[in-house]
Amino acid sequence: MLSAEPGVARPEPHRRLPSWIRARPPQGTAYPEVRATVGDLRLGTVCREARCPNLSECWSAGAATLMLLGTACTRRCGFCAVTTHWPQGKVDLDEPTRVAEAVLRWGLRYVVLTQVCRDDLEDGGASVLAATVRAIRVSSPTTLVELLTGDLGGSDRALRAVLESRPDVFAHNLETTRELSAEVRDPRAGYARSLGVLRAARRWGPRTLVTKSSVMVGLGETDEQLTGAMRDLRAAGVDLLTLGQYLQPTARHRPVSRFVPPEEFERLALAAERIGFAGVASGPMVRSSYRAEELYRRAFAARGG
Repeated sequence: MLSAEPGVARPEPHRRLPSWIRARPPQGTAYPEVRATVGDLRLGTVCREARCPNLSECWSAGAATLMLLGTACTRRCGFCAVTTHWPQGKVDLDEPTRVAEAVLRWGLRYVVLTQVCRDDLEDGGASVLAATVRAIRVSSPTTLVELLTGDLGGSDRALRAVLESRPDVFAHNLETTRELSAEVRDPRAGYARSLGVLRAARRWGPRTLVTKSSVMVGLGETDEQLTGAMRDLRAAGVDLLTLGQYLQPTARHRPVSRFVPPEEFERLALAAERIGFAGVASGPMVRSSYRAEELYRRAFAARGG
């Protein structure tokens, strides 16, 4: 799975979760409505599939990150809770319509769309991603759309097809540092490829496009390696950055190297801002789509919008 949404940890018997790692209980009237719509329209969400600890908070606020192209990924990254499966080219062509219907029902001002990696498809699923953005434009023309994609197999043609649908934000997650990438991510992913995708999106996308990426901490990286990754992202033209704590989804996944305290996340945010990012979200519970609209507004304001 492409997204830095590593789920709720199941700590080893001798390790307790620190006090600052806590999922919030459901609250507010929007939560049951979001849950009902997700079920009624047979939608996938990264919130559930990747066991995101912020599910209750976001759904209670009437927001969900919708996951396209099914709920099974063709890749197997060491940090990700999403099921690995080879769908053999099967695609739900009605999915864009159902996603657009959900956005309309919820009356969203801002929506985040992500995907499972689909190496079984020639275009990596780009046509479905683009069709979904266009469907939302028709039914909810004022809604801002953030599209969090995989590397699309490194295909320039697929990336151009996605960008032609004109999302407001194009996101692709670097996930980790250069030094850990081969160890943590599926062999078909790559640090250089991810930077290349982000660099190309900046070059080929419309002038108004905002670009975004995400990095997890607690995988075994050093401060110097993390700073290097942030500098690489900024050099690729990335506007927005999110930094969050990696949490081990199951005992089969990569163990947590350390739990980074909130004050260290604050220092990381300051460092990222000095490097030049227009907006930074940094904290133990932050995930790539956490408070996405708020972060987008910061980038928009920084451009004088």
